[in-house]
Amino acid sequence: MKQVKICGLNDAAGYDAAQQAGADYIGFVFYPPSPRAVTPVQAAALAARGGAARRVGLLVDAGDDEIATILAAVPLDVLQLHGAETPARAAQLRQRFGLPVMKALGIAEAADLAQLADYAPVVDMFLLDAKPPPGATLPGGNAASFDWGLLAGQAISRPWLLAGGLTPDNVAEAIARSGAPGVDVSSGVERARGVKDPQRIHAFIKAVR
Repeated sequence: MKQVKICGLNDAAGYDAAQQAGADYIGFVFYPPSPRAVTPVQAAALAARGGAARRVGLLVDAGDDEIATILAAVPLDVLQLHGAETPARAAQLRQRFGLPVMKALGIAEAADLAQLADYAPVVDMFLLDAKPPPGATLPGGNAASFDWGLLAGQAISRPWLLAGGLTPDNVAEAIARSGAPGVDVSSGVERARGVKDPQRIHAFIKAVR
């Protein structure tokens, strides 16, 4: 079955919808500039609502102390690195905190896939996202997509999720064209920037499966 991650959850309605619809992963954004950002206390309150989905913390070039503070408040299952973290930094965080690491990589052309080989030995998963468009202030969640066909037939040595511009209307095509074993969505299931729509969450997961 295809894996689904609903990212940028910041309220009870969205969190509950993702859990009820059968998401495999739910993502909390710990990056204050994002309209989807949550504090560790807010994330802990949502996580306490329960559910089977694994809890992912999205971090952007976060320091060790910041990550430790987050983990002291909310039990995360995966660290998602969505900044300019190097392979060495990914390996360091994986060892220090003892959690699986998912590295987000921006893709715009075939040459960008070369990054995979550098990170594969030190991460547990990849999130392959569209590179931010010119002028974007966020590393992800920009509703931008890339040529999904670039990933077709690629031998990627770690589990991976496809991200970038996915919606309930196009996710089936994206999976068919890319061969993705899983998908990640944030803006595509919102009714307003940073506000999740429970109906769109259900529709997205239904479309995937």
